[in-house]
This record gives sequence, structure tokens and C-alpha cells, in this order.
Amino acid sequence: MNKTKPHLEERSIPKNISSKHGASLKSASSDPVNSIAFNRGYPVPEDLLQNLRYEYLRRELWVPLELREGKIIVIVDNPNNIIKRDMIENILKTKSVKYALATNQDILKFIEYFYDVGEPEDEYISSSGVKSETKKEGLNGFSEADVSIVKLVNDAINEAYDKRASDIHIEPDTKDKLVNIRLRIDGECIHYKTFPYEYRAAIVSRIKIMANLDITEKRLPQDGKLKYKVPGADEIELRVATLPTHGYIEDVVLRLLTRGKIMTLDELRMPENSRKLFQAQLTKPYGLILLVGPTGSGKTTTAHAALQIINKPNVKIWTAEDPVEITQQGIRQLQIHHKIGLDFAAAMRSFLRADPDVIMVGEMRDYETAKMGIEASTTGHLVMSTLHTNNAPETIVRLLDMGIDPFAFADSLLCVLAQRLVRCLCSKCKEAYHPSPQEYAELAHHYGEKAFSALNIAYNDDFKLYRAKGCDECNNMGYRGRMGIFELLIASDNIKQMITSRKSIAALRKTAMTEGMETLLQCGVIKVIAGETDLMEVLSVCLR
Repeated sequence: MNKTKPHLEERSIPKNISSKHGASLKSASSDPVNSIAFNRGYPVPEDLLQNLRYEYLRRELWVPLELREGKIIVIVDNPNNIIKRDMIENILKTKSVKYALATNQDILKFIEYFYDVGEPEDEYISSSGVKSETKKEGLNGFSEADVSIVKLVNDAINEAYDKRASDIHIEPDTKDKLVNIRLRIDGECIHYKTFPYEYRAAIVSRIKIMANLDITEKRLPQDGKLKYKVPGADEIELRVATLPTHGYIEDVVLRLLTRGKIMTLDELRMPENSRKLFQAQLTKPYGLILLVGPTGSGKTTTAHAALQIINKPNVKIWTAEDPVEITQQGIRQLQIHHKIGLDFAAAMRSFLRADPDVIMVGEMRDYETAKMGIEASTTGHLVMSTLHTNNAPETIVRLLDMGIDPFAFADSLLCVLAQRLVRCLCSKCKEAYHPSPQEYAELAHHYGEKAFSALNIAYNDDFKLYRAKGCDECNNMGYRGRMGIFELLIASDNIKQMITSRKSIAALRKTAMTEGMETLLQCGVIKVIAGETDLMEVLSVCLR
């Protein structure tokens, strides 16, 4: 921040301050102590503030002001406090410190000003002698209440909703001095608009106010939610996350939650054979069903699609989720709160006392949760949970490596469903073409030569694939919407025996494929041949 450096504003020290601290201020230092009033003309001493926390300085009431003639000028509420001076010099790692007195109010104003927590209010005396206050605004006169800022934020949310975006990323750039906004559509971040750098604080403050977050807290991440009425549509809910970044600025990410929207397994485009086998497991009275894949692979959507099938008036269902993004009537859903000790393990313990038929746990991220889930599944409950693993066979080995009893695990496991989301080719503009023999051979290679030959898909003049082109409907991306590709491992007697024997991932995969499991890559190749996506998109999510 290039601000003109002012002359040190000094004033005489009030007598009541000297008597209040019980000692003469002159004895505190060999240099005369001056009193400094707040002034916005001081440049921000970024080098001096680099390792100092905003909350700490507010609590301790001191802040470095500038470096002058080899000494750090520090304003404090009591320059005569020897203990405080020793602490400051220890933190700053130097004895070359000169202390100046400032009132508590002025110290807090300097701290808020230096850390860019809004422009502090400043009192002044008018020509008529009446004390007044200046209006508190954001940087360069922009505030979160300005019509232009309100419209900017609303337009971004409306545009994200219209374009089916899942997230809005607001990213102030300290290097280019711009505020970039990107939308995540079908898993890809796409540039939306760029705004002047001066808007950054006002945009963030506006969103914080909408989400009931602390607008004065800029040094720590914050999480919240807000409800927003899209013109001509229903009210939507957005999850808000603010994150402090380099240069004392904040990024904001808003996730548009598909609240109340429950997809079916057919809408997820699960292969017919896998769908029938998976639905058969959902009819079992007890056992463990695992849904696995990386973050953002649609596990929660699939879980609620499965719960919708078994959500009947005579079935009691409890879920523990972090966060609750999709709601269903008839299902009791619990929001996890780690800060108060309500984690997945604690939720499981409570569920078992609440007489459930079905339990859905958001994630088995630790041994205790996994152990309780397996125990519940062997005592008359159908348990569904998610894990962050790459494929179905790896999930089994991961849980065994966590220390789970292989015999109890083998006894409880019903199936493991691994999944990914791939972008669909835009149905309006996708382009058919006759692939080269090399492309055909690549399809066979990724599917498996022997298994591919069994599909009886001949390479001839009628063999066609589809590729992305781009049109107005898909924002010239060539893709519109996403679908799932799946890998379903059924816990057969052979698989259960291999679990108790702690067989390797490769051995589990070989046996499962022999028994009919279609891998993620094979499922993707089938969708490529069907013209629903392309091979590059499938490989991008399966071979990461």
C-alpha cells in the first residue's frame, strides 16, 4: 500500500495515564516518550507484521508502527511496563525498539487499519466545534452495502445457478491487482469475470454479511451457509468458505448445494447389470455397503439415490453427514460438529441406541468409526458408508491395514461400489467420426484385449465414435453435464475367503473380474463406444 508517510503526530501525555500506571513515564526510557494518535497516512509496515497475529496484537494492545533510524517504533498502552517491553523485544528479536504511547482506541485503529479489517472510524472536530464521525467504508470508498457490490455478488450467484455451476471461486490477485471470479462447471473451473482490485474487501464483506460470518476476522478461515432466492426459481442454499491468503487478503468459495434434489440410479447412468446387483444388496436386512472414490466423485449423491430406494414408512434410517447437503423426507439426518466432539464415531454410538434399521455414515475416516460400522452391520443393521479410496479392491486392503478384524469384516461386507464422474459430450453439438485403427486398438488395450474381443465389436466402416465440438448450449466447451462410471465388487464367498487370508489388491481384483466385476476403466470405455463421452475424458479421471 503506497501511502504518504506523515510526520509523527505527537501530543502531551495526560497526567492521569502516568498516575494510572504508578510510575513516571520518563523512567521507562532514556528517550522522551511521545504520544501518537491514529493517522491513516502511515504506510503499512508489512515486514514488521509478517509474524504477528492480528488477534494477539488486539489482545496485548501493541503494534509496530515503522522502522526509523535503525529502531522499530512500537506503540503501546503503557511504555513503562518492563515485562511487556521484554516480551515485545523477544518477539521482535531485537533490542532496538523505541516505545511510544497511544490510547487503547488508537492502537486498535492502527491494528485494524494495518490488517485491512475495514477502514476504522475516525473522529474529527468540525469547524463548528461539534465532534462527529466519518462514515466507515471499505477500501477506496467501496463498502459492502454499495449497490454495485450487492449487484455484483447477486449476479455471480445468478449466473452460477443458470450455468449449473457447483462452485463460485472469488480470488483477489495481489500480483495482477485484480479480483478474478471463476465458476466450476461439470468439474472444470471456467473464468467468469474480472473486477478491479479495490472491490476485494467489499465483495468479501458482502458475502460474510450474507452468511452471518465475522467481517472483522480476516486471519482465520471461516465457514458458513446462506440462503438465496434466485429470480424466477426456488430458494437455494450456498456453503461459504473464506480462506486467508498471501498479502493479507481472503479468497472465498461458495458451493451451490442441490438441496432436496435426489437423483435416481438410472439418472446416474449406472450400467444395467451393476444397478440390478447393487439394488439387490440394498434389500439385505443387514450388512455393510461401501461407496468409494475421491472427493467430488458423487458418493453422497449415490448414497442418497440408494437410500431413496429403501426409504419406506416402516424403515427407520439415520444418517451422519458432514455437511448435510441433500435432505430426504422420512430420513433422520445428523450434522457432524467436530468442534464440540460430535464426530462420526460419536454419532455411530448414539445411533445404535436409537433403534435404527439403516445407518448411513458420511465417512469411515478412522479405525473407531470403521470398527463400530462393522459391528453394527453384524448385529442386525444395514450400514452404508463412504471412503476415499481409488477402487473397490483397494478399499478392502485399506480397511484391513487400519487394523479391522478380517473375519468380522468378511462376515459383514456386502459390496464395494467405486465411482467417478466424467463429463458427457454435449448432445447438441457432439460430432461423429470414424476412428483410426490406432484409436480402436487403444480402446481394446484399456478395456483388456481378451475381454474386449468377447464384446464382438468389429472395426469396420460403420464403427463410429463421438468427439467434443462446442456450441452456445455448452459454452463452447463440447461437454454438458456429468455421469457416473462405476466398479461394483460383490462380496462373494471367494472374496470373503480372500479377505480373511489378507490377499493382495491384485489378487482381489483378478478374482472379482473373473466373477463378473466391470472395472472403472471398462465401464468408461463402454460409455465411449456408446457415444456418451470420449476416451480422453475417461482416462483423465481413471488414470490420475
